[in-house]
Amino acid sequence: MAVHDIENEAPDDVEFTFGSGDASDGGGVAGPGIDYTGSDDAEAVLEWALTKYSPNIALATSFKDAVLIHMMLKIRPDVRVFALDTGRMNEETYQCAEDIQRRLKVDIEWVFPERELVEGLERGKGMYSFRESLENRKECCYVRKVEPLKRALTGLDAWITGVRRDQGVTRKTVRKIEIDAAHGGIVKINPLADWGQDRIWAYVKEHSLPYNKLFDQGYQSIGCAPCTRPVKTGEDPRSGRWWWESAEHKECGIHIPDFSI
Repeated sequence: MAVHDIENEAPDDVEFTFGSGDASDGGGVAGPGIDYTGSDDAEAVLEWALTKYSPNIALATSFKDAVLIHMMLKIRPDVRVFALDTGRMNEETYQCAEDIQRRLKVDIEWVFPERELVEGLERGKGMYSFRESLENRKECCYVRKVEPLKRALTGLDAWITGVRRDQGVTRKTVRKIEIDAAHGGIVKINPLADWGQDRIWAYVKEHSLPYNKLFDQGYQSIGCAPCTRPVKTGEDPRSGRWWWESAEHKECGIHIPDFSI
């Protein structure tokens, strides 16, 4: 089935009123050490990355929507897509993953936390230790996200993410192409860095793509169920993540080079 032939998934009566328009230039398209000389267009960046690094490149998706997967499939059909199953995700996120796999005919490589680490954390500190301190929350994120991601990136020369500059103060200066010092110096591709939420939804509706139904309930950022809640219109998109913490701490650790527990 061709990508553009999928049936409608985003109904016309759904009003996506949250989020913002395009984000400001966060410091250029490519960071130091990158030989990219093309435009800042998301699909141009993706085509360059997939041509240069395939087959040793993959997209990490958290199933907010299918925008990047759709773009990648238009460039080549053999793209790699993986996801981190933390064990604490919402039902809507799993359903979105199923919809994307079924509708776009793409395989998802699921990566799970190490069983011994999860058992040690929960037996030693309980099911909600992440709400007791920043250190405990970072430990939980390390076990469920950071360590699994390191395994998922093993052997890759580059990885693709949906990180955007409008997602919070910790992401204001992200470039579309940069060296990922946190993961051995491989290349990190953020094609949608300068997109805003309104542009995301316009693409979803234009191409009738699956999306996470938590957005219909007021969510603007989606992570693990116990650490994510809906936000009010106009609030920072990540204010519903770890709402008991300060804005500068709202990162799980997979997108920052100096993460430590």
